[in-house]
Amino acid sequence: MDTTVQGAGTSVQWTTMSDEQQRPEDRADDSDRGGARPGARWQRTSGPSRAQSRRLEPSTFRASGAWRPGDPVGDRRFVDVGTLELEGGDQLPSVQVAYETWGTLNAARDNAVLVLHALTGDSHVTGEAGPGHPTAGWWTQMVGPGAPIDTDRYYVVAPNVVGGCQGTTGPSSTAPDGAPWGSAFPMVTVRDQVAAEIELSKALGITSWTLVVGASMGGLRALEWTLLGPEAGIEVESAAIIASAAQTPGDQIAWAHPQLTAIHADPRFRGGDYYDAADGDGPHVGLGVARSIAHTTYRSAVEFDERFGRIPQGGDDPMRGGRFAVQSYLDHHASKLARRFDANSYVVLTESMLTHDLGRDRGGVTTALQSVRSRVLVVGVDTDRLFLPAESERIARWVPGAEPARLLRSAYGHDGFLIEFDQLGPIVGEFLAGARHHR
Repeated sequence: MDTTVQGAGTSVQWTTMSDEQQRPEDRADDSDRGGARPGARWQRTSGPSRAQSRRLEPSTFRASGAWRPGDPVGDRRFVDVGTLELEGGDQLPSVQVAYETWGTLNAARDNAVLVLHALTGDSHVTGEAGPGHPTAGWWTQMVGPGAPIDTDRYYVVAPNVVGGCQGTTGPSSTAPDGAPWGSAFPMVTVRDQVAAEIELSKALGITSWTLVVGASMGGLRALEWTLLGPEAGIEVESAAIIASAAQTPGDQIAWAHPQLTAIHADPRFRGGDYYDAADGDGPHVGLGVARSIAHTTYRSAVEFDERFGRIPQGGDDPMRGGRFAVQSYLDHHASKLARRFDANSYVVLTESMLTHDLGRDRGGVTTALQSVRSRVLVVGVDTDRLFLPAESERIARWVPGAEPARLLRSAYGHDGFLIEFDQLGPIVGEFLAGARHHR
């Protein structure tokens, strides 16, 4: 089915693409969070006039892909953790955390594992797509019965992050005035997000995590957990920090800047207050452009050159306004994200990553890392150009209980942590097997 969304100076045609047309590695990347589901691709058509560019054409896209009350709950559960006192000085009242669990908490309550998702992920770590879950689990090969994180042995908890859009309080949630937060949603930091996860842990009666594991943005939170958890009386026996960093570097801040600008520049963003917009009238173009920029950092130059090179897309002729195949590929992932995510959450979560600094108010990064008392596994990806391998090595060098950094060999760049399960699975499984509370 084709639909058209008008943007400034061009139209964007969305064409559904079957799962059979997608490669497996396209179903499990850092922004799609895995799961076999129909995607879409962008195809540029003739540019409309300025008047036409402001006219909405029919579209199946909701203004936001956020989960909203009244939508199917799926496997989510919810806990109200009260008011969060935010690091920036604001308050976030009546915070709700959405989460999913697998396995059973034992009588000693010492077999719990916390899994933390990346930027556009959610609590649906493993499981089928279905009502409430538009995509299948993003780490199914890592979590489940007999998997490296074995749910026959461990009680696994996965929360949706504060600021997200899949059930936990975020910009699309209802504010005290009865309307969606939208532009009024306050800035949250990684520490604020972990503070909410600590309250979730208390609500679940968990005072010790055998393992806290996260990759990408989830790795930022997992690292913060090693310091904030013990301060709150929750032991973090071990932590796995995958494709992540102790401090957001300037290069990553630079990559994020045009992504945020693209969303803010979309006239349908409306400053962040677009939730009552009609289908097709949300900031899909800006969010899609941001996604395209981000995806170039999720994958590697080797993959783009060897897989696509300068090949035209289908019968397109780039000399006559057509696209190269790599452009079509980026457009395809842009449309997938625009269907299932929320532009405000993308902004809020990106900004939380940019402010990440383990050493803030702790005497610097090195001092903070030296204060970690958990066993720590650090894994990087050799072709990662978002979180460079040097960032992983930095963590492993200074954490007293860290093993030497491990490196996944992958052509897929940062997304290697979602693809190279034959390498990552044994690494995480062996590390978890060494936990003191292993059962």
